[in-house]
Amino acid sequence: MSNTDISVEQKSIVEACIKKHGKVLISILQEIQKYYNYLPKDALKIIASELDIPLRDVYGVASFYKSFSFEPKGEHILTTCLGTACHVRGGQKIVDAFSRELKINPGETTKDLKFTHETAACLGCCAIGPMVVVDGDYKANFKSDSVKKLIREIRTGSNKVNVEKDKKIFPIEVSCPRCNHSLMKPEHLIDNQPCVHVTVSFKRKHGWLRLSSLYGSYNFESEHEIPLDAELNFFCPNCHEDLSGSSECPECGVKMILMIVRGGGTVQICTRRGCKGHLLDI
Repeated sequence: MSNTDISVEQKSIVEACIKKHGKVLISILQEIQKYYNYLPKDALKIIASELDIPLRDVYGVASFYKSFSFEPKGEHILTTCLGTACHVRGGQKIVDAFSRELKINPGETTKDLKFTHETAACLGCCAIGPMVVVDGDYKANFKSDSVKKLIREIRTGSNKVNVEKDKKIFPIEVSCPRCNHSLMKPEHLIDNQPCVHVTVSFKRKHGWLRLSSLYGSYNFESEHEIPLDAELNFFCPNCHEDLSGSSECPECGVKMILMIVRGGGTVQICTRRGCKGHLLDI
């Protein structure tokens, strides 16, 4: 297909993404997927042409990360964990129930583009499985007989999270994995709970970041305005060590930070602004 076969609108959209992100291929791909909900083949051809890199290399990067898709994804992404712990507790039964209710197999999307049904090898929440993730919202101890109700709630919009009433959202206290000093700031509240206080840097800026300590809430405050998709570097405000862990985000593939949960366990959160990827192991 020649460039003359590609729509002017699509070309202008891709060029705008390139102008915004320069030659950072992953950021360009993420922006395009956010717009189309997948990566159109023609868009990849434009990227290869504009950045003067082989098309096979663009496909290579896009196919490496699970968060990218070459087929349109649904408005709602349903992911069931099939790791060992979740599998023995009924993970496959949950997958089968989703398939029956949505009439699609894992990896497929409903014809109305409302739902995409996926599975994951492990979501890092073994202690509270079986685990199902709905649009980034982790649902612990999920049962197959709850699938029909969940689908109905999503269709009607009644599944939206209320941080004050939802019992699946609970407070945690965390500390630095390097110096073990508490990261809690009792005098400053977010969601009516003491916040998690860290320092961050991005694009030559450095300042404080305060996160909700409610697991399942994504509310935060920051010293500087943080652009969507910006990747942050997190540091302990006490020992000033980098909080980066060894894991990659299961949602977008970037690095995650690690914090110790009081009482035993760890919590990891994605370092990309706007991504809801997080892992709790208690």
